[in-house]
Amino acid sequence: MREGACKLLAACTQRRQALEVTKSLLVCNSRILAYMAELQRMKEAQVMQRMARRPSEAGPTDGRLPCRGRICVSDLRIPLMWKDTEYFKNKGDLHRCAVFCLLQIGTEIYDTEMVLVDRTLADICFENTVLFTEAGPDFELKIELYSAALEEDSALGTTPKKLASRLSSSLGRSSGKQMRAALDGSSSGNNGRCSPLLLPAPPSVTGPKYQLLACAHLGLVHVQDAFRTHDLLVTSNEESSFWLPLYGSLCCRLLAQPSCMVDQVMAGFLKVQQGEQPDWPRLFCLLRGTNLLCYRHPQDAEAQQEAAFTIAVNKETRIRATEKSPEGPVHCMSVTNRYGGEEVTHALQAESRAEARRWMEAFWQHFYDMSQWKHCCDEVMKVEVPSPRRPPTLLPKQGSLYHEMALPGAGGPPSNCEGLLLQDNAVSAEIRALLSTYYSDSY
Repeated sequence: MREGACKLLAACTQRRQALEVTKSLLVCNSRILAYMAELQRMKEAQVMQRMARRPSEAGPTDGRLPCRGRICVSDLRIPLMWKDTEYFKNKGDLHRCAVFCLLQIGTEIYDTEMVLVDRTLADICFENTVLFTEAGPDFELKIELYSAALEEDSALGTTPKKLASRLSSSLGRSSGKQMRAALDGSSSGNNGRCSPLLLPAPPSVTGPKYQLLACAHLGLVHVQDAFRTHDLLVTSNEESSFWLPLYGSLCCRLLAQPSCMVDQVMAGFLKVQQGEQPDWPRLFCLLRGTNLLCYRHPQDAEAQQEAAFTIAVNKETRIRATEKSPEGPVHCMSVTNRYGGEEVTHALQAESRAEARRWMEAFWQHFYDMSQWKHCCDEVMKVEVPSPRRPPTLLPKQGSLYHEMALPGAGGPPSNCEGLLLQDNAVSAEIRALLSTYYSDSY
């Protein structure tokens, strides 16, 4: 991918194309570095495991790990702080930059669309919704803002000397002199006025340069189901060509959805005691999120019908295993919740000792997951699935030089060479003949 991007960059003839390809190349390099760092970390872990000769040296025996989750970033906004004379009075040089954001958690790296920024914008808005699917509760979200300075339009209109010489040499002596004067921006003709022709500069093989403008680091403590403001660390100064007047903050919506809150943790048949009733109906129970859903039939759970009743299972719930009862050896579990100032206990009976152990292990793992993800397990946050990335907006299809020329009327010599825009680096024989005929007839 990196080699293909370099070849494509060398073939780019438009500035926006070069900016998009350079952005893709930067993202590709970042992913390669992230994969190499992860590979190095895995090798170091293997070496440490081989060096541990006794089990006590290998670390704690409890290998319990928290569940993974999804992290969603949306509505990313970065406010700008222009001077009053620039934003309100539209004075000073029109400083323009192309910017985009790079978002990373571990080896998952995503980029936003590219946005062209000048003093007419009060903030930078990225419409992308970025979704990370394999994050842990100890995740660190790194947001990097990259910027590339854009040349002024007048700079882009400077004609390469080689192309100017080639074009003027194809014309006659008189018309060639007039064309050279027009390309150089000097006065010529009977009226003494002739504007310079706008010719795009040849594409540079190296392409535009994106530089790191600012970055931010967010974690679990910053997750909230609301639009919040976070600190942004500016890494450049005002002397840089890619500088933008950042306010020092970014705004976004950062959501987390642990898998224990949306996926099935445990499912199976249990006998459930409802209140003081002597009978224990056999129900199909499903542990998910903050509830133990009890259905009369497994088909009801598959059809996502309403459960017969629900038992709360949250961070405040207490669960205790019971091996015996006055009626004989059974495998029971008691689930206790506090509602206001009153405690409510439900008794669950498994079909075997092994089944009871499976349920207890599922409960302990569920409690551990909720303790690690903290406030993200209070309620399920709705995470948006990002829409497929649309290809970058391309410039309109360019025609030949003949269709891009706006020639003055044939009644007399032209006083101003306006509207002459060359889109190709090579001038065809047909166009040279057209220019030669026009200037010969006029002069």
